[in-house]
Amino acid sequence: MTEPGASPEDPWVKMMRTVITTRRPTRSPTKTGGGAHTLRLSRRGGTPSRGYDDLQTIVPTCQQQDFSIGSQKLSKAIVLQKTIDYIQFLHKEKKKQEEEVSTLRKDVTALKIMKVNYEQIVKAHQDNPHEGEDQVSDQVKFNVFQGIMDSLFQSFNASISVASFQELSACVFSWIEEHCKPQTLREIVIGVLHQLKNQLY
Repeated sequence: MTEPGASPEDPWVKMMRTVITTRRPTRSPTKTGGGAHTLRLSRRGGTPSRGYDDLQTIVPTCQQQDFSIGSQKLSKAIVLQKTIDYIQFLHKEKKKQEEEVSTLRKDVTALKIMKVNYEQIVKAHQDNPHEGEDQVSDQVKFNVFQGIMDSLFQSFNASISVASFQELSACVFSWIEEHCKPQTLREIVIGVLHQLKNQLY
């Protein structure tokens, strides 16, 4: 009878049944009653030789041609070794896939959190549609950014030499150390803001 949850043609169920069959010790029919054992195997429709043949059919690496042995039939030892190697490979692949699934689940959780946050932002905006109308416009933000960059470029252009890459690198580091210090940047930003304030008001 077929085990619940496995189809009659399931190759892995067949392979495990084959391994169990082939690993059973054989007995000499003339000394230990091996004839009866072989008869029982035959009645069940399986023999050790047939088991090895089934393994060669099921395990992909057994079907790949080994040029070192040519067209000779694989020995039982090689069949078993290739079967063991393939099972170990499947275990590694299973572990790898489980790790990928775990990573994807974490990504899904993060996306769900982001979705909830954005839904809250949208809801807050819908509840207060006029909120933020008094905020700074994009044009003013751009003017502030442009003023800061213009001031920095003036000092950069006056300090940088492009005669060679080595000289350029040295000049860039010197410019950063001299003109991009927190206090210097603070003074530039304050100056730009004062200038824009006089222009707007």
